[in-house]
Amino acid sequence: MSTLITNIAELMTQDAEHRVLNDAAVVIEGERISWIGPAAAAPAADDAVDAGGRALLPGWVDSHTHLIFAGDRTAEFEARMAGESYSAGGIAVTTGATRSTTDFDLTRLALGRVAEAVSQGTTYLETKTGYGLDLENEARSARIASTVADEVTYLGAHLVPAGADADEYTDLVCGPMLAAARPYVSWADVFCEQGAFNEAQSRRVLQACKDAGLGLRVHGNQLGEGAGVQLAVEFGAASVDHVNYLSAADIEALAASWAGWQGTGVRGTVATCLPACDLSTRQPLAPGRDLLDAGVPIALASNCNPGTSYTSSMAFCVTTAVLQMRLSVHEAVRAATYGGALALRREVGNDADGERAVGSVAVGHRADLHLLNAPSATHLAYRPGIPLTHAVWRAGVRAR
Repeated sequence: MSTLITNIAELMTQDAEHRVLNDAAVVIEGERISWIGPAAAAPAADDAVDAGGRALLPGWVDSHTHLIFAGDRTAEFEARMAGESYSAGGIAVTTGATRSTTDFDLTRLALGRVAEAVSQGTTYLETKTGYGLDLENEARSARIASTVADEVTYLGAHLVPAGADADEYTDLVCGPMLAAARPYVSWADVFCEQGAFNEAQSRRVLQACKDAGLGLRVHGNQLGEGAGVQLAVEFGAASVDHVNYLSAADIEALAASWAGWQGTGVRGTVATCLPACDLSTRQPLAPGRDLLDAGVPIALASNCNPGTSYTSSMAFCVTTAVLQMRLSVHEAVRAATYGGALALRREVGNDADGERAVGSVAVGHRADLHLLNAPSATHLAYRPGIPLTHAVWRAGVRAR
């Protein structure tokens, strides 16, 4: 079954050439994109969709979420808005609620959050464990996550549970808990931050997870300068996320990780910015402009979670990046599509290898498309807060 989407006013491909096509068309065949070009030259297809002069983007790639949870942290949010500072300890509130919720209800809640994200244009997303924080519940969270998300990350090292010895808990994270979660995950993460895991503990977690064959990610430099960025680069992590407080040496290390990558194909560490979280925690916005100017690829992600960023709106993140982080619309959209795919190592792949790329519109890539109810992507920032998603295709299937 093939579908022609025609009368596209602006097609922002986010492909290798950064092409923006006007008066364009796209053909979907099965789950793949089979043709892109001028609307006047479009081939016939089994079905046709008139885009009505709207803009078409790749679907959002949300590379950082925490969807497996129960409970509510409204009181914490209200206290923070009244002037209390954010600390990592609030995670414990969610842990208690999550542990006491059934598998059925945790799955139902997570599926609802995924559906909410898809309805706003997200077509590929990652989610993490991290609200179980014991062997049984981390393994359970990983198993449930594997049924609802495209990519699953093991985050047993989210917080040291109350009353536990930090080093003994790190032993658990690096040993039996990792083994229990391993069948369901492809990534591992650690919250390297004051109030969570120190440099030595974070290093142990990263080494154990690397030895287990997992790709690596790091929560780092959210509440102050620290070891997170340097560890991420040292271990070849795919991304380091939050990055609110960066020294010149941190930015230099991230930039150096990308030196010569287009010639070698060896990717460096993406800096993932989480602007919705920054606003909620009243932290300085991540220096996305400085990172891009230094040659560091960035991603934008929602960080959807109950404590510090209870939103799945990638459009909100894009809008914030343009209005407050000094990114252009094209840069912000690229960070929320191709950048997220790069942070998940899913930006490449085509018909030849069967692992179709996401985050860009190109022949052979997965047909993840987001049609805006606007003539250009600029309207995402020009009309902040207006819901602009008109239609969504996820792996070639119309999801909205």
